[in-house]
Amino acid sequence: MLAIARGLMCDPKLLLLDELTQGLAPVIIDEIVDALKLIRDRGTGMSILIVDQNMDVCLSLASRHYILEQGRIVHQASSAELAGDAIAQQRFLGVDA
Repeated sequence: MLAIARGLMCDPKLLLLDELTQGLAPVIIDEIVDALKLIRDRGTGMSILIVDQNMDVCLSLASRHYILEQGRIVHQASSAELAGDAIAQQRFLGVDA
């Protein structure tokens, strides 16, 4: 949370968050997601790029999703498209929807 706050102090145009949820307790993840939703919904024009393996968090925060394999985009979709595409989830993410 401190690292995110430090990044926000500079009023960036792009906030990069790598492995946002790794090693955190579910209650802390919920707090961070809620804070990021507030930032997103304020309409400041700041873009947020999240790299994470927690699909629920990514679906709740992001409007677009890009799946990479060996540095190449192999699939892209909106949140609604990805959430409703069980084949893509299984193929690219190993998730049973």
